[in-house]
Amino acid sequence: MAVLAFLVLILAMTAHTSSANWCVCKSGLSEGMLQKTLDYACGAGADCNPIHTNGVCYNPNTVLAHCNYAVNSYFQKKGQAQGACDFAGSASLATSDPSTTGCSYPSSASTTPSTGVLGGGMGGGMGPTGQGINTDESGGFRLAKTSVFSSLVTLFISGVQI
Repeated sequence: MAVLAFLVLILAMTAHTSSANWCVCKSGLSEGMLQKTLDYACGAGADCNPIHTNGVCYNPNTVLAHCNYAVNSYFQKKGQAQGACDFAGSASLATSDPSTTGCSYPSSASTTPSTGVLGGGMGGGMGPTGQGINTDESGGFRLAKTSVFSSLVTLFISGVQI
């Protein structure tokens, strides 16, 4: 029984296809709006050190590129929580990797937290959903995935005890 439970656990983990999501700023917005979004994301906890001068993601040195990196960092740090990639309508989800040569965009919350700030936060109204900062601190796991994984671990452990 334990072997069967273990095989089910392994199969469930390898059969699960994870579709990566990134958050990017919408193109076509004014540089002022992109800068506000960039400032908010950096001030609200995004790791913006890579887009500082001499940072690995400083180039291309455009407001759009820096905004993309900042909102994605914020989104990943929030565990890809629903609403964490809206920024009052100035950002949206992308399924294709926006990374550039020499600059890798994270696709999960597994990156080391940093307190880097580029320009400070915007304060009210610029939050991920336009209503302020999303307070979901779930640690990056979605409930549905966690409960399936927890169920399989419980099944495995109970099979080992028999």
